[in-house]
Amino acid sequence: MSKNPYFAYMNSPQTWFPNVPWNDLPRLPPNIDLQTQAILKACIEARVALAELRQAAAMMPNKGVLINTIPLLEAKGSSEIENIVTTTDRLFQFSAEDDKADNATKEALRYRTALYKGFNTITERPLSTATAVEVCSMIKGREMQIRKVSGTALASDRQGSVIYTPPEGEQRLRDLLSNWESYIHEATDLDPLIRMAVSHYQFEAIHPFSDGNGRTGRVLNILLLIQERLLDVPILYLSRYIIDHKQEYYRLLLDVTQQGAWSEWVLFMIDAVRETAQWTKEKIISIRELEERTADLVRKRAPKIYSRELITTIFEQPYCRIDNVINSVGVRRQTASKYLKILVECEVLSEHKSGKEKLFVNPNLMKLLSNEDHRL
Repeated sequence: MSKNPYFAYMNSPQTWFPNVPWNDLPRLPPNIDLQTQAILKACIEARVALAELRQAAAMMPNKGVLINTIPLLEAKGSSEIENIVTTTDRLFQFSAEDDKADNATKEALRYRTALYKGFNTITERPLSTATAVEVCSMIKGREMQIRKVSGTALASDRQGSVIYTPPEGEQRLRDLLSNWESYIHEATDLDPLIRMAVSHYQFEAIHPFSDGNGRTGRVLNILLLIQERLLDVPILYLSRYIIDHKQEYYRLLLDVTQQGAWSEWVLFMIDAVRETAQWTKEKIISIRELEERTADLVRKRAPKIYSRELITTIFEQPYCRIDNVINSVGVRRQTASKYLKILVECEVLSEHKSGKEKLFVNPNLMKLLSNEDHRL
C-alpha cells in the first residue's frame, strides 16, 4: 500500500443487493493489492504494445489519415456495444455531413466528435468530472448533467432480471466522482493501466448520467492513456476487444461488485489494451502500405495528375467529394472533377451518387477498414 496519505482511507465491506441503489459503493482505492506479479507482467506487455503502436503512427506521413479513420472504427464499436448499430460505410459516407444519416449513424458520429473534444480538452486541463459531462453531452447531442433522480437499474440481457442498481442522489454522485478524480490523479505509484481499469469500473458503477455512461466511460479510458502519455492521439480501437468479449466484460464488471474480484477485471482490461494496440498497429501498417501502393499506381498510370496531396486526400476522406480535392490540392472544380474521374478510370476510386451529390469511394481502403484482418 502506498505511503501517500490519500491511501490511508480503507473501506469496510458493505452489503449489496441488485435491486437496491448501491449508495454504499466503496470509495477508491480498492482494499486489495493490485500490483501482483501477474498484473505487473501484463502492464509491461501492454506498454510494449502501446509503444509499438505509437511508433507505427509516427511513421505515417500524414497523421490526418489516422485521425480520420481509426476513431470512426472506435465510434462504431463503442456504439455497437450499446446496441446502436451502423456500418463502416455509412459512418465514412456521412462523416463530414450527417444531415441525411440515420439516427444510429448520427449517434456514432457524435461519439467520434466527443472523442476529439475530450482529446482537445485534456491538453488544457486534467481529466475530471467536467470532462465526463462534456463528453456525455456531446455523445447524446444535448446538455447532460449529473443525475438528480434515481438511476436506471441494469438488467440481464437473457433473463431481464435486475443485476445492478447504481447509487442515487446528486450530492452522493458528485462525492463519488470527486473520489474517482482523486484516484486518477493521486494514485501515481500505480501503473496508469491499473488506474485506467479501476477507474473505468468505478465510473460505470457510479453511473452518473441518465444515459450514455458506457460510451462516456470508454472515451475516458482513451483520454486517460493519452493524459499519461501512453498514447499521443486517440487511435486505439479498444471497443473492438470489448465487442469480441462482451459477455466476459459485463460478467467481470459484476464480479467486482459482487465478489470484489478486482484482479481478474484489471487483467482483462490490461489484456484488452495490449491486444487492441497490437491489432491497431497492424491496421496502421496496412493502411500505410496501401497508401504507398496507391501512390505508385497513380504515378505509373496517371503521372500528370499525381501529387502527394491528392493521394492523402483520398485516404483522409475514403468517401471523397470534389470539394475535398479543391481544398487540399488547390485546383478549380473542373480540374478536381477531372482528377477524380481519372482515378476512377485507374480503378483507384469508384463513383457513387448520393442524391444530387457525387461521392468517390476508395474501395480498397474501405475494405481494409471493414475487415478484421489486415490483408491488402
